[in-house]
Amino acid sequence: MHQRTTPPTGSTPTTGRRRMARKALLAASALGVVTALMAPVRAGAAPAPASPTAATPLAANGQLSVCGRQLCNDSGQAVALNGMSTHGTQWYAQCVTDGSLDALAQDWRADVLRVSTYVQEGGYETDPAGFTARAQKFVDAAHARGMYAVIDWHMLSPGDPNANLSRAKTFFTAMAKKYKNHPGVLYEIANEPSGVSWSGIKSYAEQIIPVIRAQDPDAVVLVGTRAWSSFGVSEGSDEKEVVNNPVRASNIMYTFHFYAASHREEYLNALDRASDKLPVFVTEFGTQNYAGEGANDFTMSQRYLDLMKRKKISWTNWNYSDDHRSGAVFKTGTCAGSNWTGTGVLKEAGVWIRDRIRQ
Repeated sequence: MHQRTTPPTGSTPTTGRRRMARKALLAASALGVVTALMAPVRAGAAPAPASPTAATPLAANGQLSVCGRQLCNDSGQAVALNGMSTHGTQWYAQCVTDGSLDALAQDWRADVLRVSTYVQEGGYETDPAGFTARAQKFVDAAHARGMYAVIDWHMLSPGDPNANLSRAKTFFTAMAKKYKNHPGVLYEIANEPSGVSWSGIKSYAEQIIPVIRAQDPDAVVLVGTRAWSSFGVSEGSDEKEVVNNPVRASNIMYTFHFYAASHREEYLNALDRASDKLPVFVTEFGTQNYAGEGANDFTMSQRYLDLMKRKKISWTNWNYSDDHRSGAVFKTGTCAGSNWTGTGVLKEAGVWIRDRIRQ
């Protein structure tokens, strides 16, 4: 992997006020009047004006929930979100600008932005307040353009999420408190657990989910799976460990990650089987090898996308940056400029994934 069921219901005064607040935010999003909390666009990259007649993904679908094995909108209809993941915001914050997000929402027509806050690797642990504020800035900017935001706690090394339990509680308390009245967030609580048992991951999830629910009882929570979110396949197991011992919480989905040049039939079949039994969200994938490098395997990638389309599995691609690796969609140096639209600024993988999102 990359280095690096029923929602709460009721009519209490608190939940009534929360729903009214969420509807007000959706109305603002539909009219294009929410302002992005970001730095001004660089010269020559003025954003296209929002259309008051075109419903954004967020305005069209509202509060999401898990119904059965599907992600559903506020009318109970199954939906599949397609979009992009940022790279680590400690390295590539300069790739998440007004201009780049205008392109993602309007040119690429994405539904969702995954905001990846690394915990170690020079990330959150070095400046908790600063990285929390940065994540909120990017989430707000996605919402301003009518996109959903996945709040990704990008724990990678160490692979046991329990090693960062107290940090995760602090981070998700702050994020859930801010977005408790907003319908546009999903909380991804552990990016890629590794070297840890499923029971250890499950224990972590059952401690973090109540922290989120205490502030935001309605939002969908995404739970990482064993062996770099492969349902255990990369460590010799499979999805049955989750099927037979699910997390004790409602309104959750399980995450799966794949890199098509490395993860072949065994992984594709595991995703197929798992999604027959569990609600699944593919929060990270690439068309290259497991390090996001090397040649693209578009044929295998398309097999995954065909499966996900058929089964209405949401996905975000890694990654929306100009990193030197083949898995970054922009050509190196793009993030130092002001042109984000069209295919001229994109690597081969960027051209391919932009086309799939636009479809």
